[in-house]
Amino acid sequence: MSQQPTQTPGDPTGGMSSSGMSSDPTPGECADFLERIVYFLDNELDESDCSAVRIHLDSCNPCLEKYDLQRTVKAVVARSCTEAAPDQLRQRVLLQIRKVQVEIREG
Repeated sequence: MSQQPTQTPGDPTGGMSSSGMSSDPTPGECADFLERIVYFLDNELDESDCSAVRIHLDSCNPCLEKYDLQRTVKAVVARSCTEAAPDQLRQRVLLQIRKVQVEIREG
């Protein structure tokens, strides 16, 4: 019984054994990738890390499902945050900011 290599970030084989079969990611690897998904969604990873995340998502359905959920939540939040504040509220906030700026200068 041969043991297949585990997938590691930056592994050029993508966790594939010489026979071409994919190995199952370990819980530790999944925890690492789930943490990196947020940065991946925000385009805050370098290319090698992005490649490692893509490879992992291609081979791990539970992480792919969590990625899809995060992506959906991010899209819903982005759509929901397009409203501008009412003009009266905006003016009151700006007035308070100016008052604080004056207090800081005079203080």
